[in-house]
Amino acid sequence: MGNREEKRNLETIPAGSLGIIALEGCRPLSERIDKYLVRWRRERESEHKESLAFSGYQRDSYLLQSRVPRFGSGEAKGMILESVRGFDLYLLVDVCNYSLTYRLGGQENHMSPDDHYQDLKRIISAVGGKARRITVIMPFLYESRQHKRSNRESLDCALALQELVQMGVDNIITFDAHDPRVQNAIPLHGFETVQPAYQFIKGLLGHVGDLQIDADHMMVISPDEGGMTRAIYCANVLGLDMGMFYKRRDYTRIVDGRNPIIAHEFLGTSVEGKDMIIIDDMISSGDSVLEVAAELKNRRAHKIFVFSTFGLFTSGLDKFDRAYEEGIIDRVLTTNLIYQTPELLRREWYINCDMSKYIAYIIDTLNHDSSISDLLNPNERITSIVARYKSGELSP
Repeated sequence: MGNREEKRNLETIPAGSLGIIALEGCRPLSERIDKYLVRWRRERESEHKESLAFSGYQRDSYLLQSRVPRFGSGEAKGMILESVRGFDLYLLVDVCNYSLTYRLGGQENHMSPDDHYQDLKRIISAVGGKARRITVIMPFLYESRQHKRSNRESLDCALALQELVQMGVDNIITFDAHDPRVQNAIPLHGFETVQPAYQFIKGLLGHVGDLQIDADHMMVISPDEGGMTRAIYCANVLGLDMGMFYKRRDYTRIVDGRNPIIAHEFLGTSVEGKDMIIIDDMISSGDSVLEVAAELKNRRAHKIFVFSTFGLFTSGLDKFDRAYEEGIIDRVLTTNLIYQTPELLRREWYINCDMSKYIAYIIDTLNHDSSISDLLNPNERITSIVARYKSGELSP
């Protein structure tokens, strides 16, 4: 894959000098991305290297220095500590990183998604229109769970997207948006929602041996009707059957802002003796996915693997520890697109799918104004890695 990407990019002139601004919550991921870009551009041979269009093409780092200091009142300001005039800027922000804190009235406050979003706007404001182009890479799309209106409610995600483009953002790249139709709020601007299907399959095949990837031995499960699209894609590309659960809710009551689930009903063929891939966009508390896993075990499923782009684990890891000990789940795979606790990374049942190389490819390609359509469609790469696994080339 690497060689193909690098050859493709050689012939086009960069849209501007590449600059990456990582907000504090996204720093570890951005440092990994930066290392890939530095290495690729150092190794890449180009006859145009000396031309003005390629000035600043090879650097020791593409990360630009920025800060968001806070006053004692809790208010803040965005500061960029070097020139960004004419740069093709990529801003990375993790709105889910609650590990960061700030002082407010003598108390220590954890940063909420609202705080991270405000900091992103502060940095865009500090750019002051001097950049050639601004792309925001926001893996977990801010307010994406508030994507539609029922009753008299705010439309937070649409408002946030419109606010960003009004501030001068040209493109927004997110991963596995809760509902991709939110892009209708900004129809004249770039919006890409990227699926990490290849990284999940690579992570599973790299850690688990003796899997038989065919319709007789494996199935893909969607835990609800909302996740059908990603489950259908995964099942089709792997050549597997698919099943789904739908949630029967009690619409007479509201608990914690939503109607409580009475039962998970299953639609699909027999799961007996088969390995299951449960695929979803996020693990929040984890109750839904563990209930689905338990239902599958009751139907005599074999191994159960959970794929989830964002592992929030808002109710802690204890229930997953118990489910693993009881044999309900075998592995949980989430990405490093959002903050991961050190405790999670130490868990035996957890597989971390690193997305830094993939994001580096996207940034490198976009900086050259080349198409990223083949990066967004990983069919070929998934087929290739499955074939290598089956032939014994890829072993855990």
